[in-house]
Amino acid sequence: MSIPTEVAANAATRSAGPGARPPAGGPRRRRGSLGVQNLAGWLFSTPFLVLFGVFMALPIIATLLMSFTDFRLRDVTDPFHARFIGVDNYVKLFQDDKFLTALFNTAYFVVVGVPLTIVLGLLAALALNNGINRARTFFRIGFYAPVVTSIVAVAVIWRFVLDPQDGLISGLLAEIGVTAPDFLGSGALAMPSLIVMAVWRNLGTVMVLLIAGLQAIPAEVREAGRLDGVGTWQELRRITVPLLRPTLLYATVITTIGYLNVFEEPFVMTQGGPGNHTLTVSLHMYREGFNFFHMGYASAMAYVLFVVILAITALQLRLLKDNTR
Repeated sequence: MSIPTEVAANAATRSAGPGARPPAGGPRRRRGSLGVQNLAGWLFSTPFLVLFGVFMALPIIATLLMSFTDFRLRDVTDPFHARFIGVDNYVKLFQDDKFLTALFNTAYFVVVGVPLTIVLGLLAALALNNGINRARTFFRIGFYAPVVTSIVAVAVIWRFVLDPQDGLISGLLAEIGVTAPDFLGSGALAMPSLIVMAVWRNLGTVMVLLIAGLQAIPAEVREAGRLDGVGTWQELRRITVPLLRPTLLYATVITTIGYLNVFEEPFVMTQGGPGNHTLTVSLHMYREGFNFFHMGYASAMAYVLFVVILAITALQLRLLKDNTR
């Protein structure tokens, strides 16, 4: 059994007497090697830090400063020519009926879409973890395939599926003599249609997370419950869901963040229509910034959305912390 370097150095010092110095290869060499390792770590991290600073940190700071100006297309060549207007953009936001409509639509998308995604993802995870024994891998791939498919491609396909004239659903309903409604052209059906598509696409992510959580539950806990006469529903309600709470809340956090940023679905499928019924904050921000070039106003919108996401995420993480102590 070998003696560590510091122990050997201390033993040599004690044996040499109180006035002796530690050997040259002791703690000083260790401190020197740690310094070299730290320097090497920083050198290897430098490319990432440079890229992060140039393409992430600087634009984020610039956007924050831009939100306090009337920055427009004319100021792109000379950014310092933009006029400072303080918090006028933020005040204007909450007097803008279109922004308030977009905020309501985004909240509707989140409040309905997130619970549906979590519940259906949990049911799929339970079925694949316990109920389905044959072709389990096939079903897992099938549920997860939409997640790794381009959202633009998915939205285009769903737009054709929901087409009232030549779509798949209209063709199936025509076989039984029923006229298909205009899913994306109706103010009452457009947003629910987008939610159904988003739930279908994101269900796979939640399913994978919850399968991992289910497999982490000790088998002894389930067996003890069965010995005590716990039924299937009671096992789910009193054993599975409480032990899955951290995973469920994590899945809820990332799903909520994604749904608050919803953009591609309305952009590709409805363009925010009909009558702004599917206009979301991200889509409204894109239009103000890149269609009308009100970049200062769009920047203020982006930071309002950022604060909303931060507040909701902090609340959910607080719930996660309080329930896993």
